Formats: sequence, C-alpha cells, structure tokens
Amino acid sequence: MNTQTSVAETTARQFDWRKWVPLFGGLGLFLLVYFAPPWADAIDPSGKHFALSPEGKAAIGLFLMAGIWWVFEVIPIGVTAIAIGVFQALFLIRPAREAFRDFMDPSVMFIFGSMMIGMAFTKTGLTKRLAYKMLEIVGENTRSILLGCLVVTAALTHLMAHTAVAATMFPILLAILALYKEDEGPSRFGKSLFMGMAWAAGAASVVSFLGSARAPAAASMFKEFTGRDVSFFDLPLFLGLIGWGMVFLIWVYLSIVFKPSKATIPGLRQKVAKLSATLGPMSRNEVFVLACVALVVLLMALQSAVPALRTIDRAALMLVSTLLFFIFGVLKVQDLEELPWNIILLFSGAMSIGFCLWKTGAAEWMAVSWLGLLKDAHWWVFVMGIAAFVLVMTNFIMNVAAIAIALPVSLVIAKYLGVAPDVIFYASLVTAGMPFVLLIGAAPNAIAYESKQFTPGEFFWHGLAMSAILLVVLGLALVTLWPLFGMPILIKG
Repeated sequence: MNTQTSVAETTARQFDWRKWVPLFGGLGLFLLVYFAPPWADAIDPSGKHFALSPEGKAAIGLFLMAGIWWVFEVIPIGVTAIAIGVFQALFLIRPAREAFRDFMDPSVMFIFGSMMIGMAFTKTGLTKRLAYKMLEIVGENTRSILLGCLVVTAALTHLMAHTAVAATMFPILLAILALYKEDEGPSRFGKSLFMGMAWAAGAASVVSFLGSARAPAAASMFKEFTGRDVSFFDLPLFLGLIGWGMVFLIWVYLSIVFKPSKATIPGLRQKVAKLSATLGPMSRNEVFVLACVALVVLLMALQSAVPALRTIDRAALMLVSTLLFFIFGVLKVQDLEELPWNIILLFSGAMSIGFCLWKTGAAEWMAVSWLGLLKDAHWWVFVMGIAAFVLVMTNFIMNVAAIAIALPVSLVIAKYLGVAPDVIFYASLVTAGMPFVLLIGAAPNAIAYESKQFTPGEFFWHGLAMSAILLVVLGLALVTLWPLFGMPILIKG
C-alpha cells in the first residue's frame, strides 16, 4: 500500500501542471479560434467593410497561443518561436517559405549585430572599464547605482538604437552585479538592473529619431496624411519630459518592488579603484571597438541628412561593425557559439507572427474593430483608446508594424471626432516605444532576459503595472503638458 502511494505521489510530482495546463490551454485556444465559424466584418466610420479571412482568423488564434506559451514559458521561448513558423505551414495560414523567411528579416539581423557589439565590449574588457567608471561616480548606495545605470541607458538611446544600447549595457550590468553578490542566482537587485535597463531603453528611445525605426516610419506616415513634416526637435519637445519622466518612475517602482537586500555595498569604491587600476591603459582592441561603434552610430545619424544613406537598411550598417570585428581578429568563430540563440530565435518568431497578422489582414481587422468602438467617444477617450491599442499590439509585433496598422486607421477616424492628427501621432509613438509586458515586445526586453535574473511571468506582471503607470502619465500629458507646449489637440472650426 505504501509503495502504491509512493508511486502515485511521484507521478503527481512529475506531472508539471504549470507547464502542461498553459501548453494545452494555448493549443486549445488556437484550435477553438481556427475551427470557429467566420467572424463578423469590421466596419469603419465611413461604412467600409473589412472581412476577416480564414487565414486571418487562424493568425489571431496563433497570436493568442504564442502569447500564452511565451508568458508561461511552457517550452523555451526560442522553441515557441519555431512553433509559430511550423503552425503557419501545417495549418496553411501562410506558405512555409514566407513564414520562415521572416526568421531572417533585417530586424533580426540588426539584433544579431547589436549582440555582437556587446560581445566585443565584453571580450576586450570595455564593459568592465565602463562599469568601474560608472560605479566610481555613483558611489556605494545600491539605489544610486540602479539610477545611474538607468540614466546611462536612457542617455545612450538619444544617440543610437535602443537595441544596440541594450546590447552594450548588458555586459556592463553583469559586471556590476558580480560586484554586488557572489553567487550567480537571481536577486532583487539583479531583477531591478535588467528589467530596468529594458524598460528605460524603451522609454527614452521615444525622445529621439535615432532611438529606433518607429519614429522615422511614423513621421513618414504623418506627412503622407497631413502634408506636414515632423522636425528633429519636435520629438524632444513633446516627448522629452514623458520619456525621462518614465525613466525616473521606473526607478521608483523597481526600488520599491525589488528593494535590494543590501542598501549599500561597503568598500565598493576601494574595490572598484583597485579593479580599475588592474585594467591599465586602454588596449588597441578597445580603441578599435569604440571606433567601430562610433562609425556605425555616425552612419545611422547621417541617414536623415545624406540621401545616399537613406536607402541602406540599418541592419547592414549595424553589421559593418560585426565584419570589422572578425576581419581584424577582435572576435573569433568560437565566439558565435556563445551567442544567445534562444533570444535571436525569439525575435525571429516575433517577426513571423507580426507579418502573419499584417499580411493576412488580421491586424487591420483588429484595429478597425477596436477603434470603431470609439468613434462616438469623447476625444480624450478616443486618443487613449488608440494609445492602448498600440500598446497591446507593440507587445506582440514589431512596433513599426503596430504604428503602421493603427496610425492610418486612427487618423481617418480622428477627422470625424475633430481630433488633431498631431495628438494621435505623438500618443501612438509614446506607447509604441514602451512594450513593458512581453519579452518579444522589444529587443532590449529579450536581451535583458538572457541575464536569467527574472522569469517571463515576472516581467509580464510587473510590466502590466508599468503599462498602467504609462497610460496615467500619457492621460495627464494630453490635458496639461502638450497643450502647454502648443500641441494642437482639437481641430478648430
């Protein structure tokens, strides 16, 4: 009897409910949507109908399944990404050639190049040098250290893409964390450092055209609809306080929720001074890596001013540094084995599901359905509804796609409500840049996850709280900050 009881208990322990319930739950939800009867058309304010094709309905089901699997990490996040391509091919949602071609999209290669920069920083010792210099400035208080890391991350996004910033900061934060604790397991301070880095990179990236591709893409759509240009200085004027305000709110939130077990790191200054002295002067490889990164940043910055560079994809410019690292021996072929391929696959799958929603018409159907519900709402509710929709979408698909889907539809509906296009444009940019909930929402999120300091579930729940804070900040800006700075809110006459 005791033996039978023991076997039963062992079997119960081996059955991991936290894995199998969400795994089959996500699969069941996909099949339920896939085999469901056709859904009703979405109708915009002008009466135009948007039918949802069987492939589009299946794409929405796959979108929901992938989200559940990613949040609960029922299988490795990179493997879930592979499943996205497999399901598209098996259920005839899209041809396999299209589904898997997205796995090598230029955006994925951009992330690859960013990670190679981070690896070059680590291999040459630049990460330790930068980490030690930062710690000499901010001192021994752990909250001050966290704030210093977030401020440096945010400042760098004004000059370079937030993905490259995350890849650069990642090894620096690892070096700082190593000075804080001896063991390699997760800690509250570690969660603050890496989740904060991911969130701060997104928050501050909205302030500059150099922070991401979403701002230039949105500005191009805005000009197409209104005939007006968005200048280089308009973004910092209207989004500077919001971006930096969110950086400091992130610091406050993380300092409270993940209060470090150590208020200070006694003797850190002396320890850092000794470690810094052992590094000696900068090596030739360190100078070379800095020069390569500076070259890439310069080329990206010149894209808006030099017509010949505008046609070159950012991924190609980013990979210039990768080529130089290998040509001049800074990195070796063995270093490729150390890349976090799980993260690269994650973003490959994110690109595939994003294009799947877009090309099957599912994303447009969702946008029209959601925004159509707001066509008779108060202007503030309408703008916040647009911002919330973009916020949800940008956590699942690339933020450029989220903008491309939501902005045209919302600008058309805005005319019926007398809402100025400017406020639609900036509100969409704010939430498109801050996907705080899912790892696939932005490359910095996935890069931060590689630290193994937090789980996808932790990132999800705390990201929901930060997203709520973001919407409150945006809601206040709509009625106070932006009118004060001269942004048109309603169309006169």
